[in-house]
Amino acid sequence: MLTLEIAECCKKLRLSSNIADMSEKIQADSHQEFLLNLLKTEIEHRKVKRKERLLKSAGFYTLKTFDSFRFDEVTLPSQINIEYLRNCEFIEDKTNIVMYGNVGTGKTHLSIALGVEACKKGMEVKFYRTSALVNRLAEAKKSGTLSVFMKKLKKADLLICDEWGYVPLDRIGAQLLFEVISECYEIKPIIINTNIEFSRWVNIFYDEQMTGAIIDRILHHCQLLTFPGPSNRMREAALME
Repeated sequence: MLTLEIAECCKKLRLSSNIADMSEKIQADSHQEFLLNLLKTEIEHRKVKRKERLLKSAGFYTLKTFDSFRFDEVTLPSQINIEYLRNCEFIEDKTNIVMYGNVGTGKTHLSIALGVEACKKGMEVKFYRTSALVNRLAEAKKSGTLSVFMKKLKKADLLICDEWGYVPLDRIGAQLLFEVISECYEIKPIIINTNIEFSRWVNIFYDEQMTGAIIDRILHHCQLLTFPGPSNRMREAALME
C-alpha cells in the first residue's frame, strides 16, 4: 500500500517509479542515510536510462564494440593511441576523425564502437549513412523544416557520416552537406568513413571551391586513420569456400 502511495507521489513530482520500487529494498541505519542511498540509486538509474535512450536515438543500424575490433589492421597516426579513441578524448578536443580504406575493412565497426563509447559517457551521437543524411536534409528543406532538423544535429556531441562518397550528390545535396560541415566546424567533431582519397572528393561535390572549403574545415583539426587491409567480408567468404 505504501509503495503505491509513494509511486503516486513520484508521479505528481515527475519522478521515476524506480524510487517507489527501491524504497522497499534499501537498508539504512538512519532516515538521512536511507534518503541519501535512495537518491544515489535514482541517480544511477537515470544514468542507465539515459545511456539506453542515447544508444537508441543515435541511429546505429547495429551495435559494435571495441572488444571485437582488431586494431592490428589499422594504422593510427603517431599523435594518438587506442585509449585516446576509447576515452573519446577526440570529442573533448573537437578533433575530426577520417577513416580511409577499402570497403569492408572495419571503418564502420570502429566508428560505431566510438559512438557507443560516447553514448556510454552520456554524450549524444548521430550516425548516418551519408546518402541517407543528405536525403533527410533535402526532405527537410523541401518541407520547410530544415532549421528544425539542423537544430537536432547541432545538439549532438558527435556526428558520424558512414559511406562518405559512395553515392554521388547533386548540387543541392552537396550544398546541404557543406552547410552541416560548416555548422560543426570547431564546435563538434565529425567521423567520416570513406574509401575515396581527398583528391577525388571533387567527384562527390562537383565544385572545386566547395570541395576545397569542406576539406579545409575537416582537416583543420583532424586525425587520419588508414585501413590498408583487404575486405574482411571478402576474406571471410574466401575462408568458407
